[in-house]
Amino acid sequence: MRYRSLQTEWLLQREQLCRFRRPKKFGTTENGLTGDDAQLHVLSHVVSYGSAVFEGIRCYDTKQGPAIFRLREHMQRLMNSAKIYRMDLAFSVEEFGNAACELVRHNKLNACYVKPIVLRGYGEVGVNPLNSPIECYMACWTWGAYLGPEALTQGVDVGVSSWSRIAPNTLPAMSKAAANYMNSQLIRMEATFNGYAEGIALDTDGHVSEGSGMNVFLVHDDVLYTPPLATSILPGITRDSVVRMAQEHGHHSKRIRHPTRNAVHRDEVFFVGTAVEITPIRSVDHIQVGKGVAGPITRKLQEEFFAITSGSKPDKHHWLTPVNAPVAAAR
Repeated sequence: MRYRSLQTEWLLQREQLCRFRRPKKFGTTENGLTGDDAQLHVLSHVVSYGSAVFEGIRCYDTKQGPAIFRLREHMQRLMNSAKIYRMDLAFSVEEFGNAACELVRHNKLNACYVKPIVLRGYGEVGVNPLNSPIECYMACWTWGAYLGPEALTQGVDVGVSSWSRIAPNTLPAMSKAAANYMNSQLIRMEATFNGYAEGIALDTDGHVSEGSGMNVFLVHDDVLYTPPLATSILPGITRDSVVRMAQEHGHHSKRIRHPTRNAVHRDEVFFVGTAVEITPIRSVDHIQVGKGVAGPITRKLQEEFFAITSGSKPDKHHWLTPVNAPVAAAR
């Protein structure tokens, strides 16, 4: 794969947008594009019908240099999402991973957010997507704390949304698809207008599901609880990381359904996700959670997470991919 280094000032920061197309010969790509050069036809299938899948990935500024958190898992989920929507990709997990590393290197960023997007472009103007070309883009930019710098330390106030998460037999929540995030937008807008930082959505049976773009954990008697996949959640990669870190600290994790009232009758509640990382929840529907601050288990998991992602603690899980090293093929 070949890339041309192009840099531009976009969104007040240095950024490059790499673009891939389905090649005539496997393993070739188009040259890199700047954000200003990237163009999308207004009648592209994705514009009318939301036919895209994507990932959100963080690159951290570690003591050993910039490194991308759980890069392989993110790119594998991208591939899985595309497969659900019958999007045949001409690139492997390793090629997507190497492109992400090169993108960060070209933009000379130490910490950033990386977003690969696979979409259906201009072709068929009707609903049937199969005659529209599949296009791949990847961008990166500097992005701080998703809910604000004070959220990680002080926690956030959230409200239970009146909007339910998508039912399992309507849209597959297992896929990180753009169309799913129309539901997320409704959840987030409602929360904003009601004065909350975020919303917690329920599934169609009234059980706790997830936030607009993040998973939820509840803590009671030193046990972590998180909604199962059956509650229409995205199988979060940070969620998996938290479960594994908690186990190492002697805290069991259970994936069970929870009615809404359990969210406020627990010792601790927190969000997890690539964007929010590990963010404490201090109140739900104006009812204080625990002592109204980050609880001890939340703080412990935060400390562990940021120690790993900063490089100050050994990465025994091999979660970090240095951007200056090639992404190895699966063994």
